[in-house]
Amino acid sequence: MTYETSETSSIPLPGGPSAPARHRFRWNKVPEVTVYFWIIKVLCTTVGETVADLLSEKAGLGLTGVSLLMSALLAAVLVVQFRTAGYRAGVYWPVVALISVVGTLISDNLTDRMGVPLERSTTVFAVVLVVVFVVWFRRERTLSIHSIDTVPREAFYWLAVLFTFALGTAAGDLVSERMDLGYRVSALLFALALAAVAVARFALGLDAVWSFWIAYVLTRPLGASVGDYLSQPAGDGGLGLGTVVTSAVFLAVILGLVVYLSVTRKDVTGAAEAEGAAG
Repeated sequence: MTYETSETSSIPLPGGPSAPARHRFRWNKVPEVTVYFWIIKVLCTTVGETVADLLSEKAGLGLTGVSLLMSALLAAVLVVQFRTAGYRAGVYWPVVALISVVGTLISDNLTDRMGVPLERSTTVFAVVLVVVFVVWFRRERTLSIHSIDTVPREAFYWLAVLFTFALGTAAGDLVSERMDLGYRVSALLFALALAAVAVARFALGLDAVWSFWIAYVLTRPLGASVGDYLSQPAGDGGLGLGTVVTSAVFLAVILGLVVYLSVTRKDVTGAAEAEGAAG
């Protein structure tokens, strides 16, 4: 799916002024939303699920150890991301991959360590995500990802991404485990939900910005369900490939696509690509 999330597709407040230019970057800090975007995003969500399980269980780090390690790595790559002048595939996508792991771990810690019911954590994450969007919109007058060109907007963007992963993890676990639908049925269910969003966007005129963020949330449980289906034992409803094989294969595909995009720049916004070519 490709969503055009231009500035004009945001939802302005009645009579509200445009957000002032606060130390704008020359280029947008996130990629164009193309088919490559959605493929890598789903792959990252799968890796987020399988790597968290791999490090927690097979590497013996435990939930606390993995949470500390992944949070530290995420903080490091975020520093690099914030210091770049524009979108760079080799920097941006490692952030997404790590934030998918951390988002998974946030949900897992609440469920496994603190005993918070999935129904409650799903509700809490949904509310927090809405609050992030409201504050972001009230400050910037747009939620468009074509205008992530200031530090505050980038901060709001990554905060929203983090909670989409946490929400998607909790919602996915709620559907596949508590509702006992199984991983394959859950993956099909979330795929159908994504298809419904695409129909609503292109046939019914659903706002581009909101359709993007709804799809962004739904790809998390889709990727997680696919990851669990591939990695979990056959007795638990999976194919039994294991977390090591599943993580390695998906990481290899992600790496190949990121290298391809770094070379071809097919997901760079038009203005940035033009300036880069001129330079």
